Amino acid sequence: MTRARRRLAQALVSDDGLTRLLARAPSWLVDKVPRDHRESDAAFRRRRRVTGAVSVLGAGLLGVSLSRRPNSPSFYALTLGVAATWAAGGVASGPLHLGWVQTPRATLRRPLLTPVAAGAGAFGLFYGAALVAKRIPPLDAAVTRVLRYAQQGNPGMVTATTLANGIAEEVFFRGALYAAVGVEHPVLKSSAVYSLATVATRNPALVLASVPMGLLFALQRRASGGIQAPVISHVTWSVLMLRHLPPLFADEPSVDDPRPAQPA
Repeated sequence: MTRARRRLAQALVSDDGLTRLLARAPSWLVDKVPRDHRESDAAFRRRRRVTGAVSVLGAGLLGVSLSRRPNSPSFYALTLGVAATWAAGGVASGPLHLGWVQTPRATLRRPLLTPVAAGAGAFGLFYGAALVAKRIPPLDAAVTRVLRYAQQGNPGMVTATTLANGIAEEVFFRGALYAAVGVEHPVLKSSAVYSLATVATRNPALVLASVPMGLLFALQRRASGGIQAPVISHVTWSVLMLRHLPPLFADEPSVDDPRPAQPA
C-alpha cells in the first residue's frame, strides 16, 4: 500500500460511524471497508459490452466442454479454453481489485484466513448435501455425471483445469461482471448471471450448486471490495470437493461407462 493510500485508509477507519458499522459486520465472512471503484461513463459502457459478450461466449464453451468424454484431449482443451475466456474477459473489461479486510487493530490487509474458512465451511455443507443427493436418483445421476471427469481423468490435468476455472470464474464474475452490473443489487444480479451460465451444462447438480456458491462469492466481493477473498474461497472449496467427493460416489458405475456390470 502506498503512503497516500495508507493515510486515506487510516482516516476512513477512524471514523466513528464506520467503526460501528464494522462492529456489526459478519466476522466469518470478511469485514466491510470503504472503497470507490468509480469509472467514467465510457469505461463503464465498455465494461458492460465486454462482459455481455464474454458471458455468452463462456457459457457456450462451458456447455460444449462438458459434452466431451472424460479424459479426452478435447475435454481438457475446451475446459482450459473456458478458463482462458473468463480470465481474458475479466482483464479486458477494465481494472480489477483485490480487496481489503480490517484487522482487530483497525489496519487493512488482504483477505486470507476468513476466505479459507468460508471455503472449507461451504465444502462441509456440500458434503452433507451430497449424502442426501445419493438417496435422490435424479440428483445422484447428475452428480455422478460430473464426478466421472475426476474419476476417469488424469489427476493432474483434472486438478489443473478445476483450479484454472475456479480462479478465472472469480476474475470474471466477481471482478468484471460484478463491477459491470452497477450499484443496484450487484450481489443478486452477478449471482443470477453466474447461475445462468451454468445452465449451459444441462446438469441440475451444477446449477443448484452455483446458486449458494455464487451468492457466497458475491457477498465476499461486496464485503471486501475485491476478488481475492472469493478466489481463495473458490479454490479451497474446489480442492476439497475434488479430493473428497469422488470417493463418496466411487461405488457407483459411471452413467457413460460402456462396460457391463461385473457378476456378484
